[in-house]
Amino acid sequence: MGLIKPDLPEVDFDAWARKPHAQRLRPLIEHWVENGFGAPRAVYLVYVLKCALYVVGAALVISATPGIGGLGDISTWWDEPVVYQKLVVFTLLYEVLGFGCGWGPLTSRFWPPQGGFLYWLRPRTIRLAPWPDKVPFTRGTSRTWFDIALYVGVIASAVWLLTRPADGVSVTLENDLGVLDPVSALPLIGFLGVLGLRDKAVFLAARGEQYWVTLFLFFLPFVDMVIGFQLVMLALWWGAATSKVNHHFPYVIAIMESNNPFNPKWFKRKLYRDAPTDLRPSWIPTTLAHVGTATEYLVPLYLVFFADGGTLTWVAIIYMALFHLHILSTVPMGVPLEWNLFFLFSLFYLFGAYSDVTVWDMTTPATLLVLIPLVGLPLLGNLNPRIVSFLPAMRYYAGNWATSAWFFQGDAEDRLEDHLTTTSRLPKHQLAMLYDDQTVALMGSKVQAWRSMHTHGRAHNGLTRRVIGDGEGWAIRDGEVVAGYAIGWNFGEGHLHNWQLLQAIQERCHFEAGEVRVMVLESQPIHRRTQHYQIWDAKLGLVEEGDVLVADMLTRQPWPDETEDYPVYDVRTYAPSDATPSGAAPPAGDPAGRG
Repeated sequence: MGLIKPDLPEVDFDAWARKPHAQRLRPLIEHWVENGFGAPRAVYLVYVLKCALYVVGAALVISATPGIGGLGDISTWWDEPVVYQKLVVFTLLYEVLGFGCGWGPLTSRFWPPQGGFLYWLRPRTIRLAPWPDKVPFTRGTSRTWFDIALYVGVIASAVWLLTRPADGVSVTLENDLGVLDPVSALPLIGFLGVLGLRDKAVFLAARGEQYWVTLFLFFLPFVDMVIGFQLVMLALWWGAATSKVNHHFPYVIAIMESNNPFNPKWFKRKLYRDAPTDLRPSWIPTTLAHVGTATEYLVPLYLVFFADGGTLTWVAIIYMALFHLHILSTVPMGVPLEWNLFFLFSLFYLFGAYSDVTVWDMTTPATLLVLIPLVGLPLLGNLNPRIVSFLPAMRYYAGNWATSAWFFQGDAEDRLEDHLTTTSRLPKHQLAMLYDDQTVALMGSKVQAWRSMHTHGRAHNGLTRRVIGDGEGWAIRDGEVVAGYAIGWNFGEGHLHNWQLLQAIQERCHFEAGEVRVMVLESQPIHRRTQHYQIWDAKLGLVEEGDVLVADMLTRQPWPDETEDYPVYDVRTYAPSDATPSGAAPPAGDPAGRG
C-alpha cells in the first residue's frame, strides 16, 4: 500500500455497484475486521504531526508568560500554578478554531481538512441554536455578522487571556509566579456563553462542557481551584465510565481495536466470535470493556480522594497514562487525540505535582457548585438523552449516542452544493480530487461499514428498508458526513444532523417530497431497553416514528437481513396532511419529541 493509497477490499466493482445496499456493505464490513478504516499511511503521519504541533504550540505559548522561562527551562516551570490555566485556555482556543476533535480525513474532511473557523467566520453558513423557540434573539439558521463578531470575540479574548502575566502573588510554598487575574477570564466566558446560545455547534466544538466550565474555577483560591480541576477530571472519567455500562461498548472496543494500526491481524480476528461470519464481539472486547469501565471508576476515585503522593499514587498515574496512550493508539474516529494528550498532562500536573492537594483540603464550599453541571447534566442526559448533548452529558465514545442516516434521491445530494454556503465541496467530490471513481465509492461506503458494526448501526440497516425500500436510486450518507459538510464540524453528536439541520437545508434547497429523507435514531436512556427512531421527509416533515429494542440489535450481524423486516414497536405513521411540517419540532410531551 502506498503512502496515500487507501487499503480497500478487492471487489469486482461493476458487479459490486449493481448489488443491493445490504450486499454492497458486507465485503466492506468484513474488510474492517482486519484493516479498520484502511486509511493511507500518510493520514496517520499527519495526525502524529498535528499532535506534536499541539504540544509544541502549547509549550511555546505558555513559555511566553512573563518571568516563566523559555522552552529550555520547561523542567523548572511545568508545574507553575499558572501553567494549567494557560493550557486550558490554549486547548479551548485550539478546539474552537477547529483544529482538535473532528478534524481531517478520518472525519470525512479531506480538502480542506479544516472546518471550524473557515465556516464560522463566513456569513450565511448554517448555524443551529439550541433553543431557538425559548431564548430570545436566537431564531433563524443563517450566520450573521453578529454571530461572526461573537466568534471573533471568543478568539480574541482567548488570545488576550493567553498573553496575560500571572499576578505575582505566590500561592504555594515555592516562590511561584502566582495565577491569572480571574477577571481577565470574563470576556472569554461571556463571548462563548452568548455565542453558544446562538450556535450550539461552536460551543460543543470548544468542548464547553470541560474547558468553559473550568474557566469559572479561576475565581477560587488556588487550593480550591486545583480541587475544582480535579473534580472536573473525575466527572469526565466517571461520566465516561457510566456511559459504558451498557451492551453497546464491547462492540466499540472491537471496532476500535480493528482500526488500531499496531494490532496484528490474527488478534483482530479474535475480537469477533467467528470472523467473518459472526461479527458480534468475542470475550476479548467484552472483557476489555469491563476493565476499561472499572478503570475509569476506581483509579480516579483513588487519585481524587485518597492519593498521598507515594508509590501507589504514581502507579495509579502511570496506569491511567497508559490507558489514555492506548486510546490514542487506536486512532478513534472523530480523532479526539489532543483531548487525550490534555488528560495525560492533567494526570501528572493535578495528581503528581499537586498530589498533596486532595478534596479533603477544600476551604471554599462554592467549589462544589461545579458539581451542578458536572453531575446534573450527565444525570439528565442519561435519563433523557434527547434534551442533552452527549458531550455535556459526558457519554463519550461508548456506542450509545444519537445518530442519523440521510437518503438522497437522484441528484438531490449534488444540489446541496448549489444552495448551501460552505467552504468545501461534498466529501465525495473532495475525494474525487485525489482518487478514481471506484476508490471514492468504496471509501464512502467504508464509513457506512463502520457505522453498521455498532449496535445502533444494525438498527440503521434494518430501518433503511422502511425509509427507501431496496435502496434503488438512492444515495445513503451517514449524518456525520452531512453535518461536517453543512455546518463545518461533526464529532458524534447526532443532534447536529437531525430534523433541525434538515429544516435549515430545506429552507435553502426546497426539495420535493420524497427527494430527501432522514432517519434519526436517539440513544438509549439508561433506564430503558429501547431506542426511539423517527423518519423525516424534507418537505413533508415527520412521516414515521417508533421504537427498536437493543436486544434485537445484539442478535444481528452488521449487514442487513434482506429476508425479514426489522422488528419495530409502537409504530406511528403520519399522512402528508397530518405530518409535522418540515423543520417543526414535535409537540412538547409528545413521544415524537424523543428524536
